[in-house]
Amino acid sequence: YHLVEAAIGGHPAARDAVGIMEMRMGNQDRAMKHFTIAATLGHDGAMDSLRMGHALGGVRKEDVDIALGAYQAAVDATKSPQRDIAEKYLAEFAALG
Repeated sequence: YHLVEAAIGGHPAARDAVGIMEMRMGNQDRAMKHFTIAATLGHDGAMDSLRMGHALGGVRKEDVDIALGAYQAAVDATKSPQRDIAEKYLAEFAALG
């Protein structure tokens, strides 16, 4: 229940998880819709699931391309100089030990 509510609320990881649940229940079309929404919100795993769905013949190439464009836009929207500095800091900190 809470996972579905989070997915409806726009949480990309929850949307991806609901897609996985739908796949396990045999609802491939519904799963791919959830993966598409999660990918357009910038979720890496959902984009991978869509690519896999295309490779298995369950998703059209055009749909993957549309989702990829939206995925790239979402990822680009999260980039900022502050995030770049934080990533550099975390990488240096991880290298220490």
